[in-house]
Amino acid sequence: MTTLSPAPRSMEPAVAALATAVLLLFFIGTLGGTVRSGITSAELNTFSLWVIVLALAAGALALLSALSAFLLALRARKETAGGNVLAARASAAQSRQNTFVTWGFSVAVVLAFAFTQLLLMNDGNIQRTFLQWDLMRASAFDVARAFLVNIKLAVISQVIVLAFGLVLAVARMAPGRAGAPLRFMAVAYIDLMRAVPAVIVLYLIGFGLPLTNLPVISRLSPDWFAILALSLTYSAYVAEIYRSGIASIHPSQWSAARSLGFSYVQTLRYFILPQAIRIVIPPLLSTFIALQKDTSLVNVIGTLDAFNQAKFYASSSFNLSSVTVVAILFVVITIPQTRYVDWMLARVAKRTRG
Repeated sequence: MTTLSPAPRSMEPAVAALATAVLLLFFIGTLGGTVRSGITSAELNTFSLWVIVLALAAGALALLSALSAFLLALRARKETAGGNVLAARASAAQSRQNTFVTWGFSVAVVLAFAFTQLLLMNDGNIQRTFLQWDLMRASAFDVARAFLVNIKLAVISQVIVLAFGLVLAVARMAPGRAGAPLRFMAVAYIDLMRAVPAVIVLYLIGFGLPLTNLPVISRLSPDWFAILALSLTYSAYVAEIYRSGIASIHPSQWSAARSLGFSYVQTLRYFILPQAIRIVIPPLLSTFIALQKDTSLVNVIGTLDAFNQAKFYASSSFNLSSVTVVAILFVVITIPQTRYVDWMLARVAKRTRG
């Protein structure tokens, strides 16, 4: 005769969830009341009150979930006593699920509430320093217009990086003794550019090249110096991404193409690279997101990008709300790209499993 395993323990976790929900409500009331007592602004005082009310409502939801877990745990105990093991296991499993929901929801509420109280603390000085709405509104247009420079630098640099990084990857994988000098130079370049911080490369190129008096090059604008520096730096990273994609192609495909009479270059062009590039698209996009964010470094060579524009407002108002606008702009264009990369990674994983 087969004996069913007993229902998992659910009463103790349910009691702990109840205690967590009660402590959450106490935490919200205590911290909210303490912070609100130090606020003198009527507007902030009203906002603080609404935050506390919403947090208490969220805490009440957590308490309801904990009560549900406790009642289900009681039902599981009764069903176990009555010998209905299957029903007890189902009730206990649902109780534990509600318990975990309570804990997860409580942690989220604590973090969100603590963050808002941090902004309101000390009579809202943090909020006024970083999120003063009138200053953000006054600087938004000029900062957004300067942000177009960041986008231009990123797009042009990405095009150059795609091409130059592929050249470096192919050179690093050049076969035979004839390819040894190319491999050596490619490895040396990649190692060097990956070792030197991007801001140092920007500084050397932005201030060094104008001093060389080289024809054409020394007379480039700061924007093109920034594009050159970013392209040189990120080409090294992209070259390694390309190389990893090429190396992931099974050697039998090289052998099959060469046995059919295709040259090394033809094999690379028609068989290997099309497959490798599809594989490395997600990491390439991740690298371009990093490049896009590093365009904020170009302010060190005088390029009037969004960060430099925001600093002008910050220095005149002694407030950093304009810099927050820059951060928001980067978030707005970066997060959709990040989600797109996640989608592409999931699609590649699904294709691989298929």
